[in-house]
Amino acid sequence: MSPKPPLSLLLLLCFSLLLVPHSLSQSSINDAQSLFLLKSAIDVSNSLPWRLDSASSLCTSWIGVKECSPDGRVTKLVLESLNLRGTLKPNLLSSLDQLRVLSFKSNNLSGEIPDLSSLTNLKSLYLNQNKFSGQIPSSLSLLHRLKVVVLSDNLLSGSIPVELTSVQRLYSLQLQNNQLTGEIPPFKQSSLRFLNVSFNNLSGQIPLTKALSQFNLSSFSQNPHLCGQQINKICARDSFLPPSLSPNEPHSASIAMPPLVTSNHERNHKKRLIAIIAGSVAGGILLLALISILLFVLIFKKKKKKSAEVNAQPKEHEPKTTEIETEPPTLQHRDEPQRPVSKPAFSWETESSGKLVFCGGVGEMYSMEELLRASAETLGRGTVGSTYKAVMETGFIVTVKRLREVAGKEDAARDGEEFSRKAKEVGRVRHPNIVPLRAYFQAKEERLLVYDYFPNGSLFSLIHGSRPSGNGKPLHWTSCLKIAEDVATGLFHLHQSGLVHANLKPSNVLLGADFESCLTDFSLVPTFLPPSPSPSSSLPSPSSSSLFYRAPETRNPRSSNPFTPSSDIYSFGILLLELLTGKVPFQELVEEHGEDIPKWVRSVREEEKTESGEESDTAEEKLGVLLEIAIACVSVDVARRPGMEDVLRMVRDARAEAMVASSNNSSDRERDRPGNSPG
Repeated sequence: MSPKPPLSLLLLLCFSLLLVPHSLSQSSINDAQSLFLLKSAIDVSNSLPWRLDSASSLCTSWIGVKECSPDGRVTKLVLESLNLRGTLKPNLLSSLDQLRVLSFKSNNLSGEIPDLSSLTNLKSLYLNQNKFSGQIPSSLSLLHRLKVVVLSDNLLSGSIPVELTSVQRLYSLQLQNNQLTGEIPPFKQSSLRFLNVSFNNLSGQIPLTKALSQFNLSSFSQNPHLCGQQINKICARDSFLPPSLSPNEPHSASIAMPPLVTSNHERNHKKRLIAIIAGSVAGGILLLALISILLFVLIFKKKKKKSAEVNAQPKEHEPKTTEIETEPPTLQHRDEPQRPVSKPAFSWETESSGKLVFCGGVGEMYSMEELLRASAETLGRGTVGSTYKAVMETGFIVTVKRLREVAGKEDAARDGEEFSRKAKEVGRVRHPNIVPLRAYFQAKEERLLVYDYFPNGSLFSLIHGSRPSGNGKPLHWTSCLKIAEDVATGLFHLHQSGLVHANLKPSNVLLGADFESCLTDFSLVPTFLPPSPSPSSSLPSPSSSSLFYRAPETRNPRSSNPFTPSSDIYSFGILLLELLTGKVPFQELVEEHGEDIPKWVRSVREEEKTESGEESDTAEEKLGVLLEIAIACVSVDVARRPGMEDVLRMVRDARAEAMVASSNNSSDRERDRPGNSPG
C-alpha cells in the first residue's frame, strides 16, 4: 500500500501553487497538482523531475506530458519505462478528466487497476508490462470514447468483463500474458480490429460473432481449455444417453417387469423380430465381405504408388533447394512492400553452432526450432535483406529479417563478434516510437533479426497504398504533424543513445496498434551495407532507392563511415516532403531544385485540394512551418542543418500551434490519427 504524502509535502504543494502565474486556468493548476501528487505516490526513484514552480510550462517541459488542450489541460500522459512503482489510487487520476491517452507501460506498478470512470474523454489506455493484479474493472465500459485497451503482461485474474462488449468504439483489446479465467464475452463491435487474449487460462467456446470470427489462433493461443472454429478445435458436446436401468437411479422404479404369460400376438411379434434380426446379420456379413475386398484393393494400390514415389525420389546426396531465395529479385518499384507470398515454413539450413539470442534482458520466449517450423510470408525486400512474417505453431507472430551477404565487407559483416556486438547494442534500445529488436541468430552463413510484428503496415503503404507508381495522396495536415512528431521523437532517442538510423525512409516506419509511428531497421546499414548501384538506373534496386533519402555526403563510396546524426536529419527532411506531397522524392529534388521546393510542395497540395476538396483553407498555414523545417533539414550544407533536438522542438511547437488554431474545429481534432480509425 502506498504511503500517504507527508504533511510537509502538502504544505509545500500549497505554497508552490501560490507561485504559479495567475494566467493559468484553475483547471490547469488542478492538473499540475494532480500530477505532482501522482509523482509523490509512485515515483520513488525520482525519475520525474517535475516541480510545481514550473507549472506554467507544464505542457512543454514536464516529462511525459505529451499534449495539452488549448486551455492548458493535459490530454496525453505517457509515463513509460520510468521504474515507477507502487499502487495507482483512483483519486490520483480522477481530476485529469481531459486525458485522451494514458500510458504507464513498462513500469513496476502493482495492486488493482483503479476505477477510471472519471476519465470520460479517455481513448487509449496502456497499462501493459507491469505487475497489476486482481480483476479487470468493469467500470472501463463507462468510458464511451475508449478505443484502445492494452493490459497485457500483468498478473490480472478473474474473467474478462462482459460489460466491455458495450464499448462501441473498441478498436484494440490486448490482454495476453495474464492469468484470466472464464469464457470470452461475445464481442460484437464492428470497430474491433485487434484482439489478443493468448497465454491465459480461458475456457469454453469462442463465440461465433462477426467481430470474433475475423481472428485466428494467434489471438487465442495457449489457453488449453478454449475451443471453437477460430482455433480449429471442436468443442466437446454432451452426449444423449438412454435412461439408466440401474436400481440406484430414481426413475428405474417406474420400469414395469414383463408379464409371466405372453399372448399369441406377442409370440407372432417375437417371430417377426427374430426374422428381422437374422436378415440383418446376413446382410452385415455380406457387407463385411465387400468391405474386406475393397480394403485389399486399396492397400495394393497404395503399396504400388509408394514404390513408384521411392523410385522417383532424388539421391540422398543430391542438393536440396530452399524455399527462401538467397538472392531476391529486383523490385518493380523501389522499396514498396511486396504482396505477401505464403510459404509453408522456413527451410534454410542452420549450423549446429547457431544460437537464438534474446535481447533486452528477457528469457527465451521460443526456440530456434519453433521459429524454423513457422509458416512464412514474404513482406518485402530492402537494403539489407528480406523480411518475413513468421507464424509459429503456437500462434505467436514475429517479423524475421534475413540479412543478405555483403560483398566487399567480409572482414566486418562476416565477423561473428562484430555482429553480436552490434545486435546487442541495437537490442538494448527501447522506446514507444522504436520497433524493438527481440532476438538475433547467427551461424556460418546465416544472420537473422527477430522483431515484433506490426500488422498495420508501414508509412509507405499508408501514403501510397497499392499504387505502383509511388504517387500517393498527401495526408491530412493533422496526420502529417502527428507522424512528424513520432518519427522525430524516435530519431532523437536513437541519437541520445549514441546510434544513428542510417536508413530512414517511409518503408522503415511502421504503424503501431494505435497508429503511432515506430522506426525499424535502424543502425543496420553502416555494418551491413551492400554495394550501391548508380541511382540513375531505370529500374532502381532496393539499395539504390535508399539513395534518394540519403544525404549527399553519404553517397561517396570512398567515405569509411559517412552516416551521422546530421545525415539522419537530411533523411527526415526528405520524409517530410513525401508526407506533404504523397510523392516519392527524386534525385534532383534538392541538388537542382532546392529553391523551388516550397513552390512544388504547395502546387501538389493545391492540386490535391482541388480534386478532393478535403483540405481546409487554413491547412497551408498549419503546414507552412513543417515545410520550413523540411527545407532546413535537406540543406546540402551539413553545417546549416539543425540538430535533432531543435528539429523535435520545432515540430512539437508547430503541432501545438496548429491544434490551438483549430480548437474550434472539432472535425479536425477527431482526425488526429494517421490511420482510418473507427469514429
